[in-house]
Amino acid sequence: MTPILFAVLTLACLGFALGIGLSIADRKFSVEKDEKLSALEEAMPGANCGGCGFAGCAAYAEAVYNGTAKAGLCSPGGADLANKMAKIMGLEAVEVEEKRVAYVFCKGNCEKTRKDFKYKGIPDCNAAAILFGGDNACKYGCLHMGSCIAVCPVGAISKNAEGDIVVDRSKCVGCGKCSEVCPNKVIRLIPASARYAVACNSRDKGADVRKKCDVGCIGCKICEVKYPQSGFKVDGNLSVYDNKTCTEDTVKAMEACPKKIIYRPDA
Repeated sequence: MTPILFAVLTLACLGFALGIGLSIADRKFSVEKDEKLSALEEAMPGANCGGCGFAGCAAYAEAVYNGTAKAGLCSPGGADLANKMAKIMGLEAVEVEEKRVAYVFCKGNCEKTRKDFKYKGIPDCNAAAILFGGDNACKYGCLHMGSCIAVCPVGAISKNAEGDIVVDRSKCVGCGKCSEVCPNKVIRLIPASARYAVACNSRDKGADVRKKCDVGCIGCKICEVKYPQSGFKVDGNLSVYDNKTCTEDTVKAMEACPKKIIYRPDA
């Protein structure tokens, strides 16, 4: 037998022996996963969006199993998942808040909003905001750099042909990552059932808004005063919708808005 062949056979035998040893050790020292934990993991939607506050679906399932988190924190899973998790853990049905989806409270794209200067830096909203609050004359508006697009785990956010940042409500899981990354908090979560929204984020006075943006709320109070049952109220120069009222006044207020910035989020 040649030295090379002997070495090869020796390594093969050693590898075989070690494989058997590892197999035995795996069976002897392995810890079987509890059936409840396995059931919780299988029930998870697999979005791994982090909206529940944990690293992913498996981490959240384990936290519920260990009793350090409650069922009902998963936005993609909603009430069905919350009650399924409660049933697995032998708990009572869980009351879950209504699903929320992201909405962009600004329609001031490059054609409708004046600029203070031309930004040529990193295409990131937070980087742009460091420089004088961004290039927009309105310091409350969307910077359109797409940081929210980059962090969305399900690809629900994009930029349309007009340059507006838009959200696909059918894909949004309500994790809130887009809102967290937005320096001006232009994109925020609203109840999925909200029928209307004022697409503006400016707190400037009306006269200043007119100078900076063609589609900004001027705080005229027509929606609030002329249509008191509309669900709109001006707070800090900005009209805000209560996310639940839907009356004849609400429709009339939308039609009467001089800047035409009251929208149907689901339209």
